[in-house]
Amino acid sequence: MERKSETTGYLIDHMEAKIVNPTTGQVVPLGMKGEILVRGFCVMLEYWSEQAKTEECISKDGWYKTGDIGSLDAYGYCRIDGRIKDMIIRGGENIYPAEIEQFLHTHPKVKEAQVVGVKDSRMGEEVCACIKLVDGQECTAEEIKTFCKGQIAHFKIPRYVLFVNSFPLTVTGKIQKHKLCEEAEKQLKDGK
Repeated sequence: MERKSETTGYLIDHMEAKIVNPTTGQVVPLGMKGEILVRGFCVMLEYWSEQAKTEECISKDGWYKTGDIGSLDAYGYCRIDGRIKDMIIRGGENIYPAEIEQFLHTHPKVKEAQVVGVKDSRMGEEVCACIKLVDGQECTAEEIKTFCKGQIAHFKIPRYVLFVNSFPLTVTGKIQKHKLCEEAEKQLKDGK
């Protein structure tokens, strides 16, 4: 029941999937996170009249780069943890925002949390948590960082914590992480 409820399901017949390290392209062991690649009858041959996009997304041997970060278990069940474009690379460590967001949602004062990478001259990127608090609650950045200590890896603890009233949304209601990142970087620059 856990596999059925906490994964996207298992690989269908006549399809192949593999999980690779996004930077090296090497296959990772079962259970480890990486970029999900699929191959089979449901993968298109190419993008119509867009050779560059085809070469970017589909390998010569037919593997399609989904752009999703996830893992496969020994039974062929797939878990999706986020998008590769949302991945933060901090000092060589790959950090998946969805993992930190899920943890921050366990804080009783947090209504909604979004994690983005902001530019940093020393580390390349730093983790920034943008948090919307439960109505009527007050919280400090230090309180959030203390909540994280000992619970998640030290390099995943947000260096910056910003409290927001709303998130930039698309017309369909999806959070625009790139705009959130721009707003966070502007706010941090203005605050220094």
